[in-house]
Amino acid sequence: MASAGGHITEALRLEESLGVHLDSLWVTFETPQTASLLHSRRVLFVPYVAPRDVRGALSAGRQIAQAVSRERFDACLSTGAAVAGFGVPWCALTGIPTFYVESLARIDGPSATGQLMGLAPRVRTLSQRAGWASKRWVYEGSLLDGWRVCHRAGETITRRIFVTLGTIRPYRFDRAIDTVLASLRPGDEVVWQLGATSRDRLPGRTYTEMSHADLAHELAAADVVVTHAGVGSVLQAHEAGKVPVLAVRSAAHGEHVDEHQREIAHDLTARGLALPLILGEPNGNTFDHARALQIIPTGDTARNGQTCP
Repeated sequence: MASAGGHITEALRLEESLGVHLDSLWVTFETPQTASLLHSRRVLFVPYVAPRDVRGALSAGRQIAQAVSRERFDACLSTGAAVAGFGVPWCALTGIPTFYVESLARIDGPSATGQLMGLAPRVRTLSQRAGWASKRWVYEGSLLDGWRVCHRAGETITRRIFVTLGTIRPYRFDRAIDTVLASLRPGDEVVWQLGATSRDRLPGRTYTEMSHADLAHELAAADVVVTHAGVGSVLQAHEAGKVPVLAVRSAAHGEHVDEHQREIAHDLTARGLALPLILGEPNGNTFDHARALQIIPTGDTARNGQTCP
């Protein structure tokens, strides 16, 4: 059970490590991303639930309760967000072993949904941050563990840049677009996934949303990945071997519900797993720096001219 975007990406990563049965039922919203990711799975698509949308969460909860009443489940696992508000506690109350894994994005404590899960009877809550783990919020590791950064050989005059701003509605992110535009050099090739930020006459190719396959292709083909500081986009960039350049959404600018992207961006840059894009301060050298880096799993060996610290 997970919202689209970063939450479903985290759930899929957890599935790989937990050995979840392929006949499991996924609960999420229908988007190009989720439709392509889960095309061969059993899926219950519920209407979109915006952040802190109590009415939408209640509606989704009713559909989840109906699904739970029709068959037996061995466990319920959720990575949030609002879609879990009523569905997760209901699963727990029916006797299903229920787990809520808080998002990587939450550095200092649980989200609003996580706080509710922490109060819900029989819901077992897990943190991916040792710093705020407790008896109630158990820490058993993080999806960011197991990566290291290498330096790539070679230089290019022009760059292929992929910009993905996430798909969270209704939040625009014009500051990121303006800063990228001012940081480009002549000849740069740009592909944009704009989400809720509709813009005309941008250089290169533009898309509102991409399927998972198309997104993976653009990530692999890019020299530089610029993304909002959303967990899903960051994890997918890492899997493509890219150290992403992060543009941080801010609630003060009407770009998100709170400032949690600032927290995850600070953590990622401190680990060396991302570079910052300073909004309003164009700097094409940041793209050159990102192009010269590659991220690989800790157990892999450097190759093709790479050197790893």
